Amino acid sequence: MYHDPKLAAALPTDQELIDFVLREARMLDQQRYEEWLSLYAEDGYYWMPLEWGQTDPKLVCSLMYEDKLLLRVRVERLKGERTFSQKPRSRSHHVLQMPHVESRDDAARTYVTWTSMHYVETRYDEQTLYAAWATHHLTVEDGKLRIKLKRVDLVNCDAAFGNIQLFM
Repeated sequence: MYHDPKLAAALPTDQELIDFVLREARMLDQQRYEEWLSLYAEDGYYWMPLEWGQTDPKLVCSLMYEDKLLLRVRVERLKGERTFSQKPRSRSHHVLQMPHVESRDDAARTYVTWTSMHYVETRYDEQTLYAAWATHHLTVEDGKLRIKLKRVDLVNCDAAFGNIQLFM
């Protein structure tokens, strides 16, 4: 079998995939939204299903299903001086279990990780706790890992929610 050392050097290790997921959560907690947005592929999506086991984000309503353009709009809103609903700004805290590499296809440069997490969003004296699983569908573009799809499944996805201001 032919082995191309340049290709092998460009492929992420399992540890690099895990580190990517951990670094992404840290960016969100530190409100480094522009940097976080740069982790997404141009055709990437952020998806939060509304139904347990939901398989289609377009034919079934979702809590969120946003492409990179909509994510950019939300990031700009969060940074805006006239976004009075964010004065003071909401803050978040991710508590992640160790991400697990679910699958890897080095030939296609596609990777899937699964992470169990608790997420807290806070503003003023109100804190809201969410339990969820995050599934990252990653790819390598120009030698860098990028998010093609981040799916956040809330344990109680079918509950009534207030406003979720930030990104899980």
